[in-house]
Amino acid sequence: MAYAYWKGDRANDHAVFDLFYRKPPFKGEYCVFAGLEEVLRFVETYKFLPSHVEYLKDLMPACEDAFFDWMMNIDCRDVKIYAMDEGMVAFPREPLIRVEGPLAIVQLLETTLLNLVNFPSLITTNAARMRQAAGEKKKLLEFGLRRAQGPDGAMSASKYSYIGGFDGTSNVLSGMLTGIPVKGTHAHSFVMSYSGFSDLSRTTISNAVGKQVEFLELVKNKRKALGSTDKPNDGELAAFVSYAQSFPKGFLALVDTYDTLMSGVPNFLAVGWALHDLGFQPLGIRLDSGDLAYLSMEARRMFREADRIIGENIFETCSIIASNDINEDVLLSLGRCENEIDVFAIGTNLVTCQSQPALGCVFKLVELNGQPRIKLSQEVEKTVIPGRKDVYRLTGPLSPCPLIDLIQLSSEEPPKSGQRILCRHPFQENKRAHIVPAQVTPLLSLKWDGQNGGRQERPQCVETLRTRVVQQIRSLRADHLRPLNPTPYKVSLNSSLYDFMHQLWMSEAPISDLT
Repeated sequence: MAYAYWKGDRANDHAVFDLFYRKPPFKGEYCVFAGLEEVLRFVETYKFLPSHVEYLKDLMPACEDAFFDWMMNIDCRDVKIYAMDEGMVAFPREPLIRVEGPLAIVQLLETTLLNLVNFPSLITTNAARMRQAAGEKKKLLEFGLRRAQGPDGAMSASKYSYIGGFDGTSNVLSGMLTGIPVKGTHAHSFVMSYSGFSDLSRTTISNAVGKQVEFLELVKNKRKALGSTDKPNDGELAAFVSYAQSFPKGFLALVDTYDTLMSGVPNFLAVGWALHDLGFQPLGIRLDSGDLAYLSMEARRMFREADRIIGENIFETCSIIASNDINEDVLLSLGRCENEIDVFAIGTNLVTCQSQPALGCVFKLVELNGQPRIKLSQEVEKTVIPGRKDVYRLTGPLSPCPLIDLIQLSSEEPPKSGQRILCRHPFQENKRAHIVPAQVTPLLSLKWDGQNGGRQERPQCVETLRTRVVQQIRSLRADHLRPLNPTPYKVSLNSSLYDFMHQLWMSEAPISDLT
């Protein structure tokens, strides 16, 4: 396509493209915009290398050599990018990114920009929805590295799930590169690798002041004192002893290898009590199978009973972590019933976005050489809103929550607070309303100007983006956030853009003949 533009002397025509989505993911009413930093990094270094061009020459032998000479010289110095701030809540049909520049160059950017925005936005939105479902008091951990779509998908999922509201990741490389807190537990294989106490290489441990003490016998005595000697698995207890010897300050046990309530929890309590006597505090347990609500309640009951027997509150602050194929529906279900879960560790359904594996952003030409362009479709919802546009978020006088997003041509004066505005549905003539906004917030700003130094803002850290997402979600009305049948958020055109679009629509659409 770039060759056809070049061959037709169109390569340098000034084009404006919008990147947007048409349908909100996960049957919701919003999407969190993410991936902007990746976009800016890409355009910063956009260049064809000699090896790239040599490959393309072999791939397209019919193209003229002058075209490949042109390719060797292209970059993004003549490109401008306007975008929403990363982490903003966005709605259907409004531009997340507006790209301006030479037609052929901007067209070449299309696929990469869509790739860099689609998955990050989808993951961030999925994480934000799970955060909403779990509630603010629960901790959420991303445990999806081994189930993600390859290493790139895994790294993106770790980063953007944290931005979307998760509290940590099991992905150590992601933690190293981004500063995201790294959290994890041992696996079932660690427990299964011990068949009995004879597998322990040593039976001692250093206490909190560095003195070596006999640990195994202390743990056995604690288990006996708790009345748990017959049913708990000794191999599991040996594994817990070994893990505690390695991590006395971070003892968190996976307790469902054999039986959660008859073996795992009693063995955890014995090791945890022994650690406490040596100056350490056990952290908690992880449940990875079974009825998570019931098991968490029983485990907490056993914690309290152990504290009663001991006469101290050793296990009062211990966390109960739940994993096992958790998704948004499971979180909502657990929220409706009594449970004692403190932390959810979520993998597959988070990182693969199993309920909707693609977002479906599109990249459409809306203006060429100052002339608006419109794409029509038999499906009205796929009609592209023409022209170089800006987007404003309007807040009414009675609530701090956003009321409506207004799209208008960039050549028009921005809307003003206190000014009465007629807002039109893009496609349904009878849907219209007046609003006198108390606050008007422009959503698009210049992020990249190749002629004026490139980046217009410094990169933002993941903590800043995470905070923005939290604030954005909190700003929305509760009915827009409902997991089932949420109220649609209004995205409208001002009166002049509505009239212009429909006039252009009628002038471009052919009139059929009936016979």
